[in-house]
Amino acid sequence: MRGRPTKSFVRENILKILTIRKMYGYELYKHYNQLFPPVHMRTIYYHLKKGVELGEIVMEDIEEKKGKFSWGSKVQHVYYGAKKKVKKEQRIAQYFSQLSKETE
Repeated sequence: MRGRPTKSFVRENILKILTIRKMYGYELYKHYNQLFPPVHMRTIYYHLKKGVELGEIVMEDIEEKKGKFSWGSKVQHVYYGAKKKVKKEQRIAQYFSQLSKETE
């Protein structure tokens, strides 16, 4: 079979994060690089798109925010969630609980 295999460790790790909470691409990229070996932002967006195509990831919400950005006056956040059930990792749950404690 030619092309990339449909199974991916990066996409599995993305699903583990998305089972904790929904988030948009750049936010997911920042958390992914804290939890797992660093990857490029384009890799995250590729696997989000591929996950939606395969039915593992679902686009839950699209939100537009206004502000002063270098590219214009608004930004669009597409929030993703996990559709495929994966086993939760304890260290990922601890990471997000620690993160929520720091923001309180």
